[in-house]
Amino acid sequence: MSFAIEHLGNNLWRGKFTSFAENICQHAFSARLGGESVKPYKGLNMALHVGDEADIVWENRQRFLQALELKAEKLVTPQQVHGANIQRVTMADAGRGAKDYADAIADTDALITNEPGVPLLLCFADCVPVIFLDPEKKAVGIAHAGWKGTVAKIARETVWRMQEEFGSDPADILAGIGPSIGPCCFAVGEEVAEKFREAFPRHTDTLITTREGQLYVNLWEANRLQLLETGISEENIEMADTCTDCQHQWFYSYRAEGGQTGRMAAIIALNQY
Repeated sequence: MSFAIEHLGNNLWRGKFTSFAENICQHAFSARLGGESVKPYKGLNMALHVGDEADIVWENRQRFLQALELKAEKLVTPQQVHGANIQRVTMADAGRGAKDYADAIADTDALITNEPGVPLLLCFADCVPVIFLDPEKKAVGIAHAGWKGTVAKIARETVWRMQEEFGSDPADILAGIGPSIGPCCFAVGEEVAEKFREAFPRHTDTLITTREGQLYVNLWEANRLQLLETGISEENIEMADTCTDCQHQWFYSYRAEGGQTGRMAAIIALNQY
């Protein structure tokens, strides 16, 4: 089990976890190369809400999903608000937010589905993407875990929602924590650090460190701990261990690029049989 960067052709690249069986689902973390967006979104910007031209974003999405052999016109994406709302996606939702941000699922930061052929897409630039595959019940999901979502334990809540909606057994679920800002770079103030102390009282020393007087939080570990709490086994949790701030030549980083930049997409879709 490992995380790899794979060339899809035409200067398109994806991050992927080798444990996510491709005979069941397709998944990807889009790299920033190979797109049509111009500065400050330069490259493969996958987000409609950052100020980029909608027709260019649609071209980027079509190009990338085609490389994955997925249908861009069926993708479903939400209006992310750093909350903990989780939406089950059905075939009736296919295409929501694909071309028009106003049509995206409102106020939602995690999507789950058991519908084949409906790609789930969320956007990221430092926040933590957590993807899920239940190979037994044939269900998938993605959660957007910024620091607020991590404190609200959206990764844990997504697993519980998959249990409720699909009868998933956490022991069967594979989870992947994708490229995002790492403990090396996620500097925070005292107020944010205190939120993590309150949310993870038994793991404060693990999650919060101080270097040269600056506090840093480990979002990767905070999400991994939540997944373990649900009953997902340690060996079923993949970690990309890839910091978007350090690796912003590959992935968009809000912090590294001064706040105005494009977005990486995390995508997962059940195969059609």
